[in-house]
Amino acid sequence: MNLRMVVSTRSYADFTPQASFDVKKCDLHRLDQGPPSQAVMTREQGLKYYRVMQTMRRMELKADQLYKQKIIRGFCHLYDGQEACAMGIEAGINPTDHLITAYRAHGYTYTRGVSVKEILAELTGRKGGVAKGKGGSMHMYAKHFYGGNGIVGAQVPLGAGVALACQYKGNNEVCVTLYGDGAANQGQIFEAFNMASLWKLPCIFICENNKYGMGTSVERASASTDYYKRGDFIPGLRVDGMDVLCVREATKFAADYCRSGKGPILMELQTYRYHGHSMSDPGLPNTVEIQEVRSKSDPISMLKDRMINNNMASLEEIKEIDAEVRKEIEEAAQFATSDPEPPLDDLCNHIFYNEPPMEVRGTNPWSKLKSVS
Repeated sequence: MNLRMVVSTRSYADFTPQASFDVKKCDLHRLDQGPPSQAVMTREQGLKYYRVMQTMRRMELKADQLYKQKIIRGFCHLYDGQEACAMGIEAGINPTDHLITAYRAHGYTYTRGVSVKEILAELTGRKGGVAKGKGGSMHMYAKHFYGGNGIVGAQVPLGAGVALACQYKGNNEVCVTLYGDGAANQGQIFEAFNMASLWKLPCIFICENNKYGMGTSVERASASTDYYKRGDFIPGLRVDGMDVLCVREATKFAADYCRSGKGPILMELQTYRYHGHSMSDPGLPNTVEIQEVRSKSDPISMLKDRMINNNMASLEEIKEIDAEVRKEIEEAAQFATSDPEPPLDDLCNHIFYNEPPMEVRGTNPWSKLKSVS
């Protein structure tokens, strides 16, 4: 008997259609009231959140494997452990809202609508990749998603600029601008905070605090680790970044705040990554710490337990999703390893948008390459 038949033997009417969950209260800065400490989740939402987070997790583990096989090369920063941040943020904003992040970007590329196939093919530098094999791990883009950005903190002023465009167009959209705890001491971040506050830009600044900037713990790198207070004159929230519902409620609250014309807001998501800074990093020194986080506050396990304990899903159903996700990842990896690499002729294409073909100088004055928009 296959899993699908097992699930179908139990009527869907037997499941609880929706339930209310207690979520951790957010710490507040310059706010009288914060997000609710209870979150309602429907069965459909729960199954969707689980599938998306499990897909992100499996995709990153596959990237880890392909990197160790030397099929993926260069920079590769993995997101496993932090899935509740990307999923919770996406569930709290609209698809037409905007998002920009740093270089740990695979999860957000997926939640913003890019397929696993296109992400893995980009990592392996193939033609079918989301940036045609020319962007790699840190440079993927989609509609309303302005990419991973390789320079520490550089995406924060860009995000403020996208928020300025939202304000200028008057379309009631917001821009989610993400950075890590390692970037939180960058000068350009404070410049962006200042301008966003002066101009009341609809910008949600989010610090994903995964406790380490590269291999350095936050305590050794920051004189103040209260990142949610470091906008000073900008209101802030400190959120449990391992709970998808907590992140969702906080993001909804922040988005409503920005849309009401009050200006920017800052969120600190307390999260954790299971890998080292990047694949070229041997890993976090504290394996005991990783095991503890995995056993006590893994975002996927936490959601699964909530659903099963509240009769919102069966274990068989969860296992079926896991099997479907594994199959999708395997097929995507197959494509990412068999799709051809882009030819040299494509190297200089897309330098400009909608311009006539032009010549580009090669590595020396007499070698010419062609650029087509």
